[in-house]
Amino acid sequence: MKLSPTMQKYIVHWGEMGTRWGVNRTVAQIHALLFLVNHPMTADDIMETLNVARSNVSNSLKELQSWGLVKVQHELGDRRDHFVALQDVWEIFRVITEERKKRELDPTLTVLRECAIEAETDFEIEAATRKKMDEVLEFLEVLMYGYDDFKKLPPSTVIKLLKMGSKLGQLASLFGKDDT
Repeated sequence: MKLSPTMQKYIVHWGEMGTRWGVNRTVAQIHALLFLVNHPMTADDIMETLNVARSNVSNSLKELQSWGLVKVQHELGDRRDHFVALQDVWEIFRVITEERKKRELDPTLTVLRECAIEAETDFEIEAATRKKMDEVLEFLEVLMYGYDDFKKLPPSTVIKLLKMGSKLGQLASLFGKDDT
């Protein structure tokens, strides 16, 4: 498959951004390719289009499937697996956010909660240090509670809230004292 210069630019940039987000460049590029094309692609199609080794394509597709961003689709008369990416931007955002929460934030919260409990009886820790640890834990817990509420909202509501921007802060200040 021949990509237009604009698609090439998009895919290359998505790969660059992926590395900044801690995602393998090829994984991100394959995701971008499958998102942009309007048909399922085989691993061979992906290899040829992106000029990437079969093992790299295979590993990248497994990673994307483990995140729930790419699914296998079968076509009548063809025994090969065909791959398609989620197409709804909000669903992609939701899946990535939920997976990062599960893989990164949930384990961190578990350790921070354990540290908070242990710090109560660890007399080698200064009170100021214990307070800092508690503040970080509280911060992440508030963020996660907010996230859990926020993720239940339909995309149309989220869009409206995001477009309100700083007006939300002004509205919140009407309901009480600002702690910051």
